[in-house]
Amino acid sequence: MESQQRIESLESVNFHIYQRALHPELFTIYRSRQFFQGDYEVNIWVTGCSHVISVFYNNDCVTELISPPEHMLPTRGLVERFAFRGEKSHAFGTPNGLHYMMNLQVEHMSDNLYRQTHIDLIKMAKKRGIFVPYPQWARGTLAPFSLIDYEAHFHELHLHTFHAFPDQHTILKSQSLFSMRNNSLKQ
Repeated sequence: MESQQRIESLESVNFHIYQRALHPELFTIYRSRQFFQGDYEVNIWVTGCSHVISVFYNNDCVTELISPPEHMLPTRGLVERFAFRGEKSHAFGTPNGLHYMMNLQVEHMSDNLYRQTHIDLIKMAKKRGIFVPYPQWARGTLAPFSLIDYEAHFHELHLHTFHAFPDQHTILKSQSLFSMRNNSLKQ
C-alpha cells in the first residue's frame, strides 16, 4: 500500500476540500497529530509527500487533502477538487461558523535554489512543525519530505505545508486558515 501513497508525478497531484471527515483506512499515515484548541479539534495526517487535515467545530468538519489522482476517494461531501498546478485560492464557510481559506502553489526552482530551500526547511523543521522525511524514496543526496507547520489559536488555526520533491526541484506549498467564528462567510 505504501507505493500507492507515493506521489510520482507532480503534474497529477490533486487538492481536495471536503465538508466531512475521511476514514484513516483510506491512507497510509506516516505521522499523525490530534489536538483540541478552544472549541475545535484538529486531526493532521502526513500521508507520504501529501497530507490530510481535518478540523471539527460546532458539528461541522472541513478536510483538506493532497493526493495522487488514482487514489480512490469518496465524492460525498466534496466541496472542491483541482489540480495542484500554479497558484490557486479558495474560501468558504459552513452554516455553523467554521470558515476556511487556502492558497496553494507549486514552486519549481533551479538546482541551487532548491538545495538551499530544502536545507532551510529542514532547519525550520527541527524547531517546529511535523516533519517526515522519506529517505527510502531518495534518488540522490536529498530525500523527499513533508513538513506541516501550524499555529493553533483560540479561534483560528494557521497551517503552512511543504512537500519536497528533490528529483523535480519542486516544493508543493499550501497555506490554510481555519477560523471559528459565528459570523458566516457567503458560500
